[in-house]
Amino acid sequence: MNPTRFACSLVTILLLPAALSAQYPARDGTVANRAPYVLAAADYGVDASAVTFSRDIAPILQRSCQTCHRVGGGAPMSLTTYAEARRWANRIKERTAIRDRMGAMPPFFVEPGVGIQEFKNDHPLTDTELATIQAWVDNGAPEGDPADMPAPLEWPSDRGWTLGEPDLIVQGPDITMPAVGPDRWGDIGLVPTGLREDRYVMSVEVREVNDIPADAERTTVGGRYIFHHMTYTSGVLAEGGTALVDSTSQGWPIHEVGRNADIFGEGVGMLLQANSGLSLRASHLHSTGVRETTGRLEFGFRFHPVGYEPEYRRAGGSGGNGIDVDIRPNQGGQEFHSYRVLDSHTKITAFEPHLHAPGVRMCLEAIWGINRFTLNCVGYDHNWVKQYLYEEHAAPLLPKGTILHITGYLDTTAENPNLADTRNWAGGGRRSVANMFIDLGQSVRMSDEQFQAEMAERRARMQDRNAYDIGCPLCWAPEVLVAEDEQSQDGPRE
Repeated sequence: MNPTRFACSLVTILLLPAALSAQYPARDGTVANRAPYVLAAADYGVDASAVTFSRDIAPILQRSCQTCHRVGGGAPMSLTTYAEARRWANRIKERTAIRDRMGAMPPFFVEPGVGIQEFKNDHPLTDTELATIQAWVDNGAPEGDPADMPAPLEWPSDRGWTLGEPDLIVQGPDITMPAVGPDRWGDIGLVPTGLREDRYVMSVEVREVNDIPADAERTTVGGRYIFHHMTYTSGVLAEGGTALVDSTSQGWPIHEVGRNADIFGEGVGMLLQANSGLSLRASHLHSTGVRETTGRLEFGFRFHPVGYEPEYRRAGGSGGNGIDVDIRPNQGGQEFHSYRVLDSHTKITAFEPHLHAPGVRMCLEAIWGINRFTLNCVGYDHNWVKQYLYEEHAAPLLPKGTILHITGYLDTTAENPNLADTRNWAGGGRRSVANMFIDLGQSVRMSDEQFQAEMAERRARMQDRNAYDIGCPLCWAPEVLVAEDEQSQDGPRE
């Protein structure tokens, strides 16, 4: 049977999504632009005068806030009771209304109405929930009937694991940072995993354990932890156990402060070998600014069943630049661009902007022919680095030859609270006072057969040709059959 290929005419105009009903504020690359999302409750069928904490607000806080905003959590205040939340009502309204800007809560910075909006294991506020919060505060933050309160959530005595108890926990060495001092970058050693058989990993979560009291005062997540991020590799231990066998070494997703766990997705797994070790080769450590702190990282691995073989080959993020960047002092809205051509069919499973202290925003765009698809724009906060895991059915499905375009936005003005000094020029580098803009997200390579099969699944879920999948530019492209005589003349046509 002749192979079927999908093609897209350069003159094809793809359908665009319907216009949004909500008028969202324009975003740019400056910290000063903190225009709030102001949403009227009536537009979402909510009676503003009837909104109460017990019935309407408490469930939102439980789902999207209390993981951190509780006693023992990473946030600076608890929001588990009416008395606690009432005290911070105006702040809750302010921080939720900036939504995708630096300092927004909850720390999920995807700009609504732009690109893909379906992600795993994150609980951003919907428009209705945001309008409800604003109505509650504007109406005096009433408690309502305590009988309407949902049952309080039970939390582990320690920080716990967000994905459940791991199959394997590997502990890094204890590191002590002074109360005040420059950030540190460097290798902190090699840690054996103790694993006795090869296993494919379905998810990995990294957490910091330190001696900061659970009730200690702090203003940012950066005041709660000393590890800003960790770049690490695994591999088989060489004889003597002091190094990794080079041919077996592989990099893992970077741990970053505030970052969610890595879930590799259906058909994907990373190999953790028997007799392996973790090389903690690039730790980025910060003082808390409050107290001398001793802490370590713990790596929690969850495995696929024994005998599992991954369907896809993993690939890295979408590129970027961490070397030859020119960051000017006292200037907002600085833009930096990076382009990469995909050399294979690719499914992007996660988008993860990585910038340094001046970073405020990143956009990811796919270019196919004359068509440009903004997949996502997200805000950035150096104290809350996030990755965005796409739902399987929404993950960008891009053909070989697609150009991935990354735009990073930086702000070095006094409006940016993460800067040590606005007067300094900076180039590329690994410390927070240096800079980069990189997508550290994850993707998988796909064969022709895998690519066509997944496109077929997506078309089957679409109602008709008016349905639109921004992450799949070829889903409704015409099928082109290559005739046998055309193939036989000069070999297969590309």
